[in-house]
Order: sequence, then C-alpha cells, then structure tokens
Amino acid sequence: MTAPNELRLLPWLGPEGKPCYLSTDDRGGYMSRLADDIEAVQLGTATDLLEQASKSFTNPDADPDEMKRLAKELAGALRDVLRVATSRGHLLAASELQGT
Repeated sequence: MTAPNELRLLPWLGPEGKPCYLSTDDRGGYMSRLADDIEAVQLGTATDLLEQASKSFTNPDADPDEMKRLAKELAGALRDVLRVATSRGHLLAASELQGT
C-alpha cells in the first residue's frame, strides 16, 4: 500500500469542500484512471477559457456581465489547474524517491 506521504491528491473536493486523496500503489486502477481523465478535462477547460479570455480582453465592446462570468470561470479553472499541478508534483517527487 502507498505510504502516507505518497497519497495522490485527487482533482475534486469532498462533500465538505476538503481535499480528497487516493491511497493505492496501482496507478492503472479505476480511481487513478478516473482522476487522470478528470485532470485532462480540467486542463482542457482551462485551455479553452484562456483562449476565450484572450479574445474577450482585447474586445472593447465586451459585455461587462460576460467578463465577470469569464473571470469567475477562469478563477475556478486556475484552482483546478493548481490542484492538478500539486498532485502531479507530489507524484513526481514520490516516484523519484522510489527510483522509478
């Protein structure tokens, strides 16, 4: 089983808004694959929002309400991307310690 310092931070929050972690040494298991898939969706969403923001921020006629919505979505996407980066950084550090 995975050591406590090698828990994987999952790309979603628990019911109380707290981080969720996965303890497994099977990186090909169902929950690991699900987390990988959700991380890919989150990164794709962030990419799409960044493209949309790049266009909107240069548009002098952009609707203020639309800009507020976009800013809120960008903040959520940034939160998701930071969670993915943290999780992947921890996985990388754990694999380097194991020499894999």
